[in-house]
Amino acid sequence: MEREDILKRIEEIENELKKRRRNDKLARYNAGRRKHKKQMAFHKCKKRNRWVFGGNRSGKTECGAVECVWMLRGIHPYRTNRKEVFGWAVSLSQQVQRDVAQAKILSYLPKSWIADITMLSGRKDNPAGGVIDQIKVRNIFGGISTLGFKSCDQGREKFQGSSLDFVWFDEEPPKDVYEECVMRVMDKRGDIFGTMTPLKGRTYIYNEIYLNTRNNPEIWHISATWEDNPFLPKKEQRILEKAFDRSALDARKFGKFSEGAGLVYPEFDESVHVIEPFAVPKEWHENISIDPGLNNPLSAHWYCVDYDGNVYVIAEHFAAGKDVDFHAGAIKEISAKLGWKTDGRGRINALIDSAANQRTLASAKSVAELFSERGILVNTNVNKDVFSGIARVKAFLKQDNGEGNLYIFSNCVNMIAEFKGYLWAGGDTPVKRDDHCMDELRYFIMTRPRPAEKDESAAPVLADKMRKIKRLARGRKRI
Repeated sequence: MEREDILKRIEEIENELKKRRRNDKLARYNAGRRKHKKQMAFHKCKKRNRWVFGGNRSGKTECGAVECVWMLRGIHPYRTNRKEVFGWAVSLSQQVQRDVAQAKILSYLPKSWIADITMLSGRKDNPAGGVIDQIKVRNIFGGISTLGFKSCDQGREKFQGSSLDFVWFDEEPPKDVYEECVMRVMDKRGDIFGTMTPLKGRTYIYNEIYLNTRNNPEIWHISATWEDNPFLPKKEQRILEKAFDRSALDARKFGKFSEGAGLVYPEFDESVHVIEPFAVPKEWHENISIDPGLNNPLSAHWYCVDYDGNVYVIAEHFAAGKDVDFHAGAIKEISAKLGWKTDGRGRINALIDSAANQRTLASAKSVAELFSERGILVNTNVNKDVFSGIARVKAFLKQDNGEGNLYIFSNCVNMIAEFKGYLWAGGDTPVKRDDHCMDELRYFIMTRPRPAEKDESAAPVLADKMRKIKRLARGRKRI
């Protein structure tokens, strides 16, 4: 082989290796010049009961997911690896499991390592859209490792019986679940590790782990803050800091134990953010956002943005127990009354939860496909990062000058009700109840809506009309 051919072949191999590294998230984990020192301290610790008390976005969940994948695959760089490992990933609820722990595990687990997946709901050819029961992982020492997903809302009884190599708690579990899981790892001298934001106050975790009142030599913990995460941009940190008051920052930024959670949006003020409907200029029309549901409520709202970047929620469709035909018809009817924008073929564009891509055993088509067939082109590529979305909504509710730039028409009664009752459950997530409007509001806000473009050719009379509409919109009229 000629020298030029050899060099060309070497270059091709190097390019292929670079491509594989770019696509392999696990290979890139703390592999560059920037390293998360707190994550690495967690991985290197030899104790059998390890915890990361971290603020939101501090990187705590990432290290919990990586720890699981390393153990399952038998490639942990700092611990004795085992063959055919069996572990659990424990979340607060199945919804939180799907959106947080399960999503993180899948993002770090190459498909070639997965031997099989068992689903509780959804289809295993699209596991991210459903709820996983177990993942089977090929272990490099031979055989198959198993990761089971559990949720605390199942109750302690569902945690009995198994003998485990490890348990990962994503956020603080109830005490009876924790104690049951400690028993599950005793036979194999397995590991307990947890990653959590301490929002529930000085609970048993504060005493048994943080203070280690029993002087257990196997207990270890570390606290991680936003500043410890080298991959969290400073600009994002400033946005997050504005989203919370000083007491909330102790837990959410510094990972310190706080004394409770409370409302997600205490900034919401009906006298400021709820206004009476008015005729909105078509230039302000931006998008529709949908949180899908058939038996559960489907929530859809129509969002507008004015010339200054203020967001207006001007219409609402909210109904449960209805099929796609009903919802599509209602969305079209409301859009027609609003004179809402359509494409060249009269179709309506909308955002929708990516769960709408999921096909069920009862239907050969997904909800997204069914909507598209009915003239509503839904975009499922939405940003579902709950904590970042909440932080951005908070920024819209209250600016540095105390003014808001998010307004809801008083006829959007379900969204207003959800704002008033939306509570933190613990960690990065709110209570998964009565949150359909809040979810699709985040999907829209996370698109970073831009101000409407002014029509420079508008006549002076029309320009004056626009100024009056804007003053009316800012009138802050109480419902």
